[in-house]
Amino acid sequence: MPLTDAAIRHLKPGPKSHKVADSAGLFLFVTESGSKLWRMRYRFGGKEKVLSFGSYPEVSLAEAREKRDDARRLLREGTDPSEQKRIEKLTSALSRENTFGAIAEEYVLLLKRKSRAQATINKVEWLLDFARPALGKRPVREIMAPEILAVLRHIEKRGRLETAHRLRSTIGAVFRFAIASGLADADPSQALRGAVAPPTVRHHAALTSAKEVGALLRAIRGYDGSPEVRIALELAAVLFPRPGELRQAEWREIDFDGKVWTVPAERMKMREEHRVPLPAQSIALLRELYAISGRGKLLFPSVRSGTRPISDGTMNAALRRLAYTSDQMTAHGFRSTASTLLNESGKWSTDAIERQLAHQDGNEIRRIYQRGAFWPERVEMMGWWADYLDTLRKGAEIVPFEARR
Repeated sequence: MPLTDAAIRHLKPGPKSHKVADSAGLFLFVTESGSKLWRMRYRFGGKEKVLSFGSYPEVSLAEAREKRDDARRLLREGTDPSEQKRIEKLTSALSRENTFGAIAEEYVLLLKRKSRAQATINKVEWLLDFARPALGKRPVREIMAPEILAVLRHIEKRGRLETAHRLRSTIGAVFRFAIASGLADADPSQALRGAVAPPTVRHHAALTSAKEVGALLRAIRGYDGSPEVRIALELAAVLFPRPGELRQAEWREIDFDGKVWTVPAERMKMREEHRVPLPAQSIALLRELYAISGRGKLLFPSVRSGTRPISDGTMNAALRRLAYTSDQMTAHGFRSTASTLLNESGKWSTDAIERQLAHQDGNEIRRIYQRGAFWPERVEMMGWWADYLDTLRKGAEIVPFEARR
């Protein structure tokens, strides 16, 4: 006869442990001490086995029968309930070990193995520190979007909107790494797109009118500070690299005979080697600089240490000294100046300009093609650009561009 709650409550322990049957293999194992343990007897693979469901009254009669029915369903599907229980227990244990903090550390190690720039790694670790107090000890499979949103909202309330947006992206990267490793099933950060107020976009200040650029070039030529900084500004105008790529440049990267500067992948934002054609004006500047710093490794060594480059702010400080405010011109702004005027000239293809700026195309096939493409056009374009800057510096009359094609 099937058990009832009343019958179970009145069960008394005996001199020996004994079984009290319910139905369909479910029974209570009553111990000498009076404990009442749910068990289920079944056969799988020709062998008799026993499955445990917990103790009464923690597991009620209705719950025990539900567990029994679940086990019988697995049997019908050809699965051993005991093995399934073992796997679920192991998965649960692994889930507790696979916390967001642990996986985040593995993700950072992955970035290091990929030889990402140390500045990038430091930024990722800095961002993850905002998430670790709330999410660090949480199993990654259990983290839900509202938990992540709470972390982002806390940062948002402090007015750090850019940080909040970058953190959402970084958390998403950790989850995608977890998914690829089989440690998570979904990325809850994707549900938070647009959930945080957008940051105010700050563009690098740049001069984009020919007349203003000519005045800037004349001011740079008359710079009365160190000649190395003046040359750095002139090279920034002629070659328009990212400031970090220029100030960390090494002499071994410069091929005077081949007239090319090869920036190694580890220093490039997109982690791909970048070649820069060197027009005659830049070669002259580099030879002038070589007489100053050519005995060392760096083109622009710091005055404090010959093994370290000039600082991030050196070129911007020189621009301030030339009376250009941060709202008028920055070292990074030379890239915008070149991009604007080269595009306005109508003489050069957009692909050649973008490749020279080392902007990465979002299309993988186009990106592979462009690695070696447009080189002849870029060589011609850089020579034209250097000549054009000479014209602007001399203050010659500026006439409208006449497109080549």
